[in-house]
Amino acid sequence: MFFSNETHLSLYKTLSNPKPFPVPSLLRNLIHSSSSLFFTKDQSFLDHPMASLRSFFLLNLIITLLFLISPGSSQAWDGVVITQADYQGLQAVKQEFIDPRGVLRSWNGSGFTACSGGWAGIKCAQGQVIVIQLPWKSLGGRISEKIGQLQALRKLSLHDNNLGGSIPLSLGLIPNLRGLQLFNNRLTGSIPASLGASRFLQTLDLSNNLLSDPIPTSLADSTKLLRLNLSFNSLSGQIPVSLTRSSSLQFLSLDHNNLSGPVLDTWGSTNNTSPSLRVLSLDHNTLSGPFPFSICSLLDLQVFSLSHNRISGTLPSELSKLTKLRTMDISSNSVSGQIPETLGDISSLTRLDLSQNKLTGEIPVSITDLKSLTFFNVSYNNLSGPVPTLLSQKFNSTSFVGNLGLCGYSVSTPCPPLNPPPPSPKKSSGRSLSTKDIILIASGALLIVMFILVLILLCCLLRKKPDKAKPKGGEAGPGVAATTKTEKGGEAEAGGGETGGKLVHFDGPLAFTADDLLCATAEIMGKSTYGTVYKATLEDGSQVAVKRLREKSPKGRKSSRTRLMYWEESDIQIYLHLELITWDPRERSLWSLITCLEATLPHSYMLEDLMFISTGLQG
Repeated sequence: MFFSNETHLSLYKTLSNPKPFPVPSLLRNLIHSSSSLFFTKDQSFLDHPMASLRSFFLLNLIITLLFLISPGSSQAWDGVVITQADYQGLQAVKQEFIDPRGVLRSWNGSGFTACSGGWAGIKCAQGQVIVIQLPWKSLGGRISEKIGQLQALRKLSLHDNNLGGSIPLSLGLIPNLRGLQLFNNRLTGSIPASLGASRFLQTLDLSNNLLSDPIPTSLADSTKLLRLNLSFNSLSGQIPVSLTRSSSLQFLSLDHNNLSGPVLDTWGSTNNTSPSLRVLSLDHNTLSGPFPFSICSLLDLQVFSLSHNRISGTLPSELSKLTKLRTMDISSNSVSGQIPETLGDISSLTRLDLSQNKLTGEIPVSITDLKSLTFFNVSYNNLSGPVPTLLSQKFNSTSFVGNLGLCGYSVSTPCPPLNPPPPSPKKSSGRSLSTKDIILIASGALLIVMFILVLILLCCLLRKKPDKAKPKGGEAGPGVAATTKTEKGGEAEAGGGETGGKLVHFDGPLAFTADDLLCATAEIMGKSTYGTVYKATLEDGSQVAVKRLREKSPKGRKSSRTRLMYWEESDIQIYLHLELITWDPRERSLWSLITCLEATLPHSYMLEDLMFISTGLQG
């Protein structure tokens, strides 16, 4: 076999000058000089065996130095050409891509330089592709199912492109896959359950796509999984229980999806290993149910976000166990109860957002102990009481607005004094009365009315006045008032004017007037200190006894009374009554008439009794 000078230079160009590895000019000149020194045109290798041998060793040395010291090398090529299966797999992947920027132009030829750095974004090991890394290349199209032919693939990073279609199922058949980063694309469909079969999978980031359907429970089967980011998709269903019990997960982001159902209270490991979850983001879903108390068992938790859901219940005081927590966001839920005092024990806390809930009570003073706190928001709750001074000075009013009972966080919301002075009496007469005041006033008025009624009753008993009635026989003559009282106590009254007197009858059947009495015959039956008793015989033959009291003053006339008795031949019937007959000054005419009509009393034996009656009537 013969090597001409041109052949030697051609070999040099082929081996020592791939595009990503530019050969330094010094080495190029050295190779060219050595080849000129030992080879001349039309000379054969047999003619100069020693020279050709030295040239061969020198060429190998230069090629070795080329790959060791080349400044443009990005990896150490092992010298093995890409396998046929991987070459065909890459060509199939290229066919499915849309490359507007021509990034994949280098993926051509026989593939001799595919593993030496000549193909963009490709890294190999022993002729097999282990990394495909093409982020931010504006690639469109879809990911081919033929990518499953790359059995040695460890990392596939195609994030921040315009890739669509579904995620290839064949990715789950790659046994050594460790990282799959397809975020910020337009991928659709569901997440392949086969990805859980990748037992070495450590990072799975499919965020910000158009993925739907529930999260496969098999994803937690990978015991090496550290990061799982499925945020900003349209995933539905509940959070798989297997994910809440994973002991390997350190980062779990399921926010901005359509997840529903309760947040299961199963967080933490169940296989005697400590949970290592550091970031848990479940915000912007439709999760419901009470606040999961098992969150407090995630002792390594640093970021916890559960905002914009439908979580209810209260915040557990055991949150103080999360000593590494830096961010906690539970805003826009329906959490009620009071803010735990123990939150002040989480010294590492820098962000605390409890806004737009139903929290009540006061803001714990212990929150002021959080020296690292840079963001604090409890707006739009039902909090009351004063805002701790240090918090009102450190954060503006937007952190506290929407709490009607909260005060002291701005100039427009001052708190009342702790010991307010007694209020000054108001002169306003229109003050509304309380129920107690109304009861007291009503009771006092009732007592006064009862007291007045008692007084009136006493007065009536002490100064009882007679009832007045007209006599049955008609009116009395002028100047005289006659009253007839029946056996049952009834009275008939006849008056002759204001100056008239009063005549009281004690026998119901007898009805006569003062004129009848003046015309009657009369004779003295007896005398006493207070007056004289007369026997009068009326025109119809009826006989009465009349007692005339000695009373001269006008005051005495008002209180004077005359007792009338009906006298029959067989006996004398006595009718006692308080009413008396009162005569005006004209009574002297009656006196004269009675004295002029004196007659002999037919029953003189009764005079003593009449005197007794007269005496008894004095009382």
